[in-house]
Amino acid sequence: MGLARAAMPETSTEPPRSPVPEDLRRLLGIRSRLQTRILAPDRDLPGIEIAPGLLVVEKHYPWPGLPVEINAAFANFGSIPRQDLLHFDTETTGLSGGTGTRAFMIGASDWNHERLRVRQLYLSTMSAEQAMLETFSSWLQPETVLVSYNGRCYDSPLLATRYRLARMPNPMVGLRHLDLLFPVRRRFRGVWENCRLATVERQWLGVLREDDLPGSEAPRAWLDYLRGGSARNLRRVIEHNDQDLRSLGALLLRLARTEDLVLETSRTR
Repeated sequence: MGLARAAMPETSTEPPRSPVPEDLRRLLGIRSRLQTRILAPDRDLPGIEIAPGLLVVEKHYPWPGLPVEINAAFANFGSIPRQDLLHFDTETTGLSGGTGTRAFMIGASDWNHERLRVRQLYLSTMSAEQAMLETFSSWLQPETVLVSYNGRCYDSPLLATRYRLARMPNPMVGLRHLDLLFPVRRRFRGVWENCRLATVERQWLGVLREDDLPGSEAPRAWLDYLRGGSARNLRRVIEHNDQDLRSLGALLLRLARTEDLVLETSRTR
């Protein structure tokens, strides 16, 4: 019997293919997913883009009858020229306040003649953080008096961390800081169920929010937008922050008027 021939491998005229490196294959996979991702139809954001990925919204609210000097004796600050006051509030990616938490929005309001000017900086990309911090720095002067609600314990330290990580000087160092949470607590602790700003609005300022997005939902709203989702809830975060800033101004004036009444009463006795 003849020997069976061994099967010969088929030959090909095509040149051998070089294997794709693992890191390149991974990058190609990421690019492919980005190309096939479908963006939500509602991606419109308010404001003007003043740097790549950084937008600013500016609004003005009539506020007649503003005093030239704000009596802040309720917090042992004395009288403050109204043009020196800057109310500020941040929206962040979490409540822990550690180095992994960042502010994606910084809102600030000040008195401009007979109006309250509200300006809000916010990020549509993560890479715009330094531009946001630089712009906020330009809004502060040596005579600025910061006004916040729990800002001494949360907003201010968080921004200080972000400035430090960006290797930028912290513009808030050395500025006086009037945190309205503490005088509210002294006055209403044990009277109201809590001293959250929403409670102050309802109980003392007559502000009832409609369709308000809770602050706890703000991180998800921003991250969903970055991932291609709808801008609807991010717009609601902007509205929420805007109301916070207006409420800060109203609360400061209410505390100042109460202090004025106390002084007038003591003088008439």
